[in-house]
Amino acid sequence: MRGALSFCSPAQTPGIRVSLTSRFCDVFPARPPLISQRAQSILRAMNAFAKKTALVTGASAGLGVEFARQLAPHVSTLILTARRWDKLDALKKELEAKHAGLVVHHYAGDLSLADTPEALVRWTGEMGLKVDVLINNAGFGDYGPFESSDWTKVRNMISVNVMALTELTHRILPGMVERGSGTIINVASIAGLIAMPDFAVYAATKAYVCSFSDALCNELAGTGVTVTALCPGPVPTEFGDVAARPHSSRIFQPPAFFKVTPEKAVKDALCGATRGSARVIPGWVVKVPMLGMEVIPPFVLRNVSGLMKALIQGKNPKKAAENEPVAL
Repeated sequence: MRGALSFCSPAQTPGIRVSLTSRFCDVFPARPPLISQRAQSILRAMNAFAKKTALVTGASAGLGVEFARQLAPHVSTLILTARRWDKLDALKKELEAKHAGLVVHHYAGDLSLADTPEALVRWTGEMGLKVDVLINNAGFGDYGPFESSDWTKVRNMISVNVMALTELTHRILPGMVERGSGTIINVASIAGLIAMPDFAVYAATKAYVCSFSDALCNELAGTGVTVTALCPGPVPTEFGDVAARPHSSRIFQPPAFFKVTPEKAVKDALCGATRGSARVIPGWVVKVPMLGMEVIPPFVLRNVSGLMKALIQGKNPKKAAENEPVAL
């Protein structure tokens, strides 16, 4: 049977989803016996996604591809969308060859264009598809000082990271509520939890995703629909190449210990979604300090962001703090 791959550890005691307490419960879960843990993991993964239809945006690379690969053993239908048709077609053939009975549809479209989200949802309806799992993964960044940024790129980034994500959720959510079940995973970032110099607009878009997801998580309590924000640290994908500016010598180079693999990020996201977690931060190295920032005063965070900038640029934080301005 398909779906034997487990995603996560056992469900936690329900609580207030967006509270600091509930997030620490996710960080320090109870540890039952290994056999029980594995059995419950398999059952939960199969029950959560079995015979469901999942829509993954940004599915031509990075986390989008990984979401498709990890969902494929469980769902009955995948809808993949991105700009690059050739990448989508190759992934469709790969997944259908590997998973008997899986149906994969692909839709090439640019989510930075205002009419694409509506066209995508209309197309799914014409295909007779009802989306049970929505993975809002599409997004990109821009790395460098805001004043020298290319406005077309900035505008497109806001369109994809904020507008498209919000519109797709708005158009698909009512059907989930009506059916009494659904899963939404919005890919945010730790950049949405703290100000990030040289990623000013990108971080702001991800802060929106975090706030939007937290609010919906509470709004939808009791409806059978869950909303989870995935907030990873740096992930080895095409992100750095896309975020880099032409003819710029500045390199997006976070330290290796800060990174998390796509496999780990997606596995944790799917795990959190099956538990109904409001927010998932993969990796202890990132998770613990990010949760600690919940109680740090804003003026301290503004200074911490300067050290974050130094880490991202691959510099010694102490020297960078001496030689570069820190936001106050």
